[in-house]
Amino acid sequence: MRKHQIESAAFDIATQVRAVEDMIDAALVEMAELQGRMVRARAVMGVGPATGQAAFAKLADTLQALIVARGGMADCHGELAAAKQSVPGLRTTSYGDTDDCPPPKGIADLRVVA
Repeated sequence: MRKHQIESAAFDIATQVRAVEDMIDAALVEMAELQGRMVRARAVMGVGPATGQAAFAKLADTLQALIVARGGMADCHGELAAAKQSVPGLRTTSYGDTDDCPPPKGIADLRVVA
């Protein structure tokens, strides 16, 4: 029962982390599209590049901050993956030899080790 609760909680966290990462990526796509629309709108409207420059610069600042946030989420994901090794019931269990998986060449000799 307890092991199931631990696994369920870890799964919920992993699912949420992935959802946040996907949302950040989606926001980056939307912001890039907005930048393109702003550039095209300026050309269609026939106004000088100074018109809307402040808004364009703010959008670029926000985009940069979101890129930093994306890196922060990637770091968070890595830290959570490392932290799971400290949680009983979530630790990685090793079966067989400790060589690369799969081995670079040949066939692995897999056996359960007590």
